[in-house]
Amino acid sequence: MKTNKDIIYADESYEIIGMMYEVHDKIGSGHKEVFYQKAVAEIFRKNGKNFKEQLRLKVKMGGKEVGEYVLDFLYEDIIVIELKQGEVFSKSNINQIYVYLKATGLKLGLLINFTRNGVKFKRIVNIA
Repeated sequence: MKTNKDIIYADESYEIIGMMYEVHDKIGSGHKEVFYQKAVAEIFRKNGKNFKEQLRLKVKMGGKEVGEYVLDFLYEDIIVIELKQGEVFSKSNINQIYVYLKATGLKLGLLINFTRNGVKFKRIVNIA
């Protein structure tokens, strides 16, 4: 039988999802992702959470920068959060989280979709 201690960052994930529902309850569905981004940042601030918004990660090869990723959020320096608007989790969005986890060396990413019927989420674990 699995318990919360067997799940990576269970308490933090539960807390994040609760705040996402609060955002959805307050502003509803159908908005642009940028509106959810601003609302989530406001909820994090209101709750005194440590987060980085629109965090830029440089990709380097041999000391030379070859590209850059932009994370929606890094929560408490341990969880990558990517926000989307819509009903489905696309394979490209899931792969995007895996790339972010690999680039940061972190263990957990949350893909959060704001939908007509509330919030959907996927926990994506970096097992490498």
